[in-house]
Amino acid sequence: MAEHYNFFAPTRVLFGPGKLAELGDQQLPGKKALVVTTGGKSVKANGYLDRLYGQLDRAGAAHVLFDRIEPNPLRQTVNAGGWLAREQGCDFVVALGGGSVMDGSKGICVVAANPGRDEAGNEVAGDIWDYVMGGTAKGLPIPNDPLPLVCVTTTAGTGSEADAGGVISCEENDEKLRLGSPKLFPRLSVVDPELMLTVPARLTAFQGFDALFHNVECFIANNHTLMGDMICREGIRNAAASLAACVSDGTNLEARTQLAFANTLGGYAMVCSGCCGCHGTEHGMSAHHHDLPHGAGLIMIACAYHQHMIDAHACDDRYVEMARLMGASEGEVAEQGPSAFVTELARLKRECGVDGLAMSEWGITRDELPAIAENAITTNGALFGHDPVELSVDDVTAILEASWK
Repeated sequence: MAEHYNFFAPTRVLFGPGKLAELGDQQLPGKKALVVTTGGKSVKANGYLDRLYGQLDRAGAAHVLFDRIEPNPLRQTVNAGGWLAREQGCDFVVALGGGSVMDGSKGICVVAANPGRDEAGNEVAGDIWDYVMGGTAKGLPIPNDPLPLVCVTTTAGTGSEADAGGVISCEENDEKLRLGSPKLFPRLSVVDPELMLTVPARLTAFQGFDALFHNVECFIANNHTLMGDMICREGIRNAAASLAACVSDGTNLEARTQLAFANTLGGYAMVCSGCCGCHGTEHGMSAHHHDLPHGAGLIMIACAYHQHMIDAHACDDRYVEMARLMGASEGEVAEQGPSAFVTELARLKRECGVDGLAMSEWGITRDELPAIAENAITTNGALFGHDPVELSVDDVTAILEASWK
């Protein structure tokens, strides 16, 4: 562990029940917003979009709607959003939704401010794939500052409201790659657990496990830091204590608030270190199957991934500590050692009703697992580079096979 660290997380965060009502009092970073959300009905049916419009109106900001983001935001959709913002003269972006919306919005902010040029020097539509990293993407530095971003998160999952990264998918290439730059920290984020009360139980579980795993993976990462460890411990403890309660009773505002806190801590954790090969493996899965929710993929492979690390004695003391943070008794820890963490993880999956998830539900066949493993390591090498023990393609394939049903 490094005894020194750099920490930069400049986003102003309004956290707590009812905080959306304070958005109109803030100094917003522009006068005309592109409001980005999904093509689904929830933010409209639950009144969240109208409430956001009311806050923007109160702040004197005009707004244009872009409601096309997919569960795994696609390259062409991000490009379309960036060009709509440019055509409409929007000078900032507001993301209303969960991790996919916030990640897609970060890409939109880049495209809107960075048009491409043809061979004659004429301005043409920009492409987010110029700035995404890994795979077939160019990974270029972002020349012009992206449009400022305001996030209003409606889920507890990705922590994207507090960090400077995201993931974008390219359907044509079966790639799901990382976009990241200090220029992409949101200027302002609203984390209002009241907006999470209507998230269905199954989606609550998918998103909440993602929040838990951000903290878990950053805690075992080989580049973890003193600051990150402090954040991860609280993130793990709060997620494990609240997730089942949120799934059981979505109207439990106290539990929703606790899970939302764990989620935002996960964003800070990723600022300190980074996720590992478990996330990288899931990106390989959903790169091939774009309708697979990220959290669902993680739930299916996490036990096998962490058991592999435990069997390799990657960081026994950290797995023991995480088992305790998740509620394991001293007797269980004494009897099982680091494997008590996997026991606690399996218990939480049962309590949340997601222990029966099967890859086949999303069309993943056993035959394609080696190709998924190869894709994951090839395109998400940075995540695998954080693993406490190096994983080969054969190792990742074995993890997938142990998880498949």
